[in-house]
Amino acid sequence: MSYLMRLVLPDVPGALGAVATALGRVGADILSLDVIQRSDDGATDDLVIELPPDKLADSIVSAAASVPGVRVESIRPYAGQIDPHRELELLDALATLPGESLRVLAGGVAKVFRAGWALVLDTPAGGQSRVLARGGGAPEIDVLPVPWWPPRPARVLDASAAWVPPDWERVGTELAVAPLGAAALLVGRPALRWLPSELVRLQHLSAIAATVTAG
Repeated sequence: MSYLMRLVLPDVPGALGAVATALGRVGADILSLDVIQRSDDGATDDLVIELPPDKLADSIVSAAASVPGVRVESIRPYAGQIDPHRELELLDALATLPGESLRVLAGGVAKVFRAGWALVLDTPAGGQSRVLARGGGAPEIDVLPVPWWPPRPARVLDASAAWVPPDWERVGTELAVAPLGAAALLVGRPALRWLPSELVRLQHLSAIAATVTAG
């Protein structure tokens, strides 16, 4: 089974190698690694890890945490595709499938950011936005209250706010929004907080995609 684990590593040479060695000792394989954010204190990395069926997720949490200075921020099962060129392929797909661009964008953004789902929301009328497209395991809703509008700048939204459907909060959904021309891109993912660097990526990707989907 595969897991997505977010680690905070100290700014110490060999820290990632020590984590890889510790994971190897419990039979885990690192399938992919994304450096999400760097700071003076260290780095935040997302690792997709394959674990043998006879091992529990606790074993890789304990293995990673056994490395001095390493903190496991979150872990969850992961069934997405492993693709280091996700953003480029998404933009290429938008250009080649203009009639399906919003649907392709919503589905692609969910994969790029390893999210549960994404919605494209229309400019609101009467305080509610119409859902123009959905991707991933997106909620089957047609309209959504948007008291937080406008979507600029890209930012995290409070998942405990009154406008949020109760089932989103129950599963620990972390919400982020970005402008998509006059529309908005709302992305939800379970138990994985949004970092500032990811919000910058989301805004840049959305801005480029807006020029394609406008047509």
